[in-house]
Amino acid sequence: MDQHETPATTETGQHIPFIAHGSYPLRGGNRVQPLVDSGPAFRRIGEAVEQAQHSVWLTVTFVAPDFQMPDGRGSIFDVLDRAAERGVDVRVIFWRPNPESSGYGQTFAGTSADFDLLAARGSRFLARWDRAPLAYCHHQKSWLIDAGRSSETAFVGGINPTFALVEPGHLGEGQRHDIYVEITGPSATDVHHNFVQRWNEASERNMEFGVWGHDSDERLPFPTDLSDARGNSVVQIQRNAHAGCYRDPHAAPGSAAYYIVGGERSITNQYLLAINAACRSIYLENQALPVPEIAYALEEALKRGVHVVLLVPGEPEEYLDLWRQRPERKPFFDRLEALGRYEHFTLTGIAGKTQSGGRKYVYVHAKVMVVDDEWVTIGSCNLHANSLFGHSEMNAAVWDRDVARALRCQLLLEHLGQGTEHLDDQLAMQLYQRVAHENAARWEAGDVDWEGLACSLNPATYGESQERQITRAQ
Repeated sequence: MDQHETPATTETGQHIPFIAHGSYPLRGGNRVQPLVDSGPAFRRIGEAVEQAQHSVWLTVTFVAPDFQMPDGRGSIFDVLDRAAERGVDVRVIFWRPNPESSGYGQTFAGTSADFDLLAARGSRFLARWDRAPLAYCHHQKSWLIDAGRSSETAFVGGINPTFALVEPGHLGEGQRHDIYVEITGPSATDVHHNFVQRWNEASERNMEFGVWGHDSDERLPFPTDLSDARGNSVVQIQRNAHAGCYRDPHAAPGSAAYYIVGGERSITNQYLLAINAACRSIYLENQALPVPEIAYALEEALKRGVHVVLLVPGEPEEYLDLWRQRPERKPFFDRLEALGRYEHFTLTGIAGKTQSGGRKYVYVHAKVMVVDDEWVTIGSCNLHANSLFGHSEMNAAVWDRDVARALRCQLLLEHLGQGTEHLDDQLAMQLYQRVAHENAARWEAGDVDWEGLACSLNPATYGESQERQITRAQ
């Protein structure tokens, strides 16, 4: 934690602290609904856009203009254009890469060709482009419906509109596992505040090809009132932001002004607070391996007897094999190998059946952590250094036993092929470990007819190419 972050206990009496000094406070009265995988997530988002009465605002990192929304809704631009044609105020903040970050993924960077596409479509939604410093990116993924109105609804998560939709129970070849969360209630107002802050200070607003459909001098007013209570969940919207991106410290309703020009690391610090407070179990899904700071905290939790399951992409990112060959990166992998020496730690991937009758790893793009069946964070933040210390990110941290436990059961049902509602969190983690180990052994023996998707990985070799593993074994 940095010097500005002070742990505090929640008003609900739970043991996992929250961030006491950040842009947004802890707020009760929210309704929270996790949306697992892209089919359910974008179906619900599509419904919300169609029901919007006043506005649809979103922040985008990666996008494919031809990405198809569920149930015949067409492309994401079709959905936005139809809303604008109804008179709804539709605004998009697109990330514009720098040369150092241009290879991260498919973006709508605001090139002359992109503007030609919007002109050919006759698109009437409004857009601004926003850069991040150096090799970092604006990685927030959020949708906000009817900002400041009684129907205000926010969606926060990590799913990009780039890959084919995934429906529950059908994770398979070439697909991605990911998650969003829908929030109504006072914390949706903080997503509103974030959008206004970014819109008003978007870096490209006075540059060529920096805005679409409006005057670059236009400013949105910050929210002045909170959305009405809609449920029983305690939520804190948390951000990471690089220093210097934004300067207006205008306070969110009911909160103190935050010195945003100095940057923010609320998500990073919350991860550490939650891991350090864990008493029984930590269930993690993440696209990236934990940086040493997170790995050290996980090892301390393991020493306390906490059961830890870490779900990552079964086929590692290519850069990890390069890192394995560099002596200066050895401490990074040492930390992962140290975790693997604890019998109650499981490193796992998920593998679905292929059309040819084999198995292939499903890419894990989710960023979620469930602690002690009591607390959960869902958002855009990976556990690599860029997300934790450089990118702009947004997560929703939720203090609600019912939400946390239900999400754990939903995810394990998908990955294990069996329900865990009758198990407490530690027994569920033990079951996950047993199933994953058994499946890995069967797959290695050539048997792909096993239950569920979970398949354990070796922490001592994860990240190393198969060719290098074979060479080293010889």
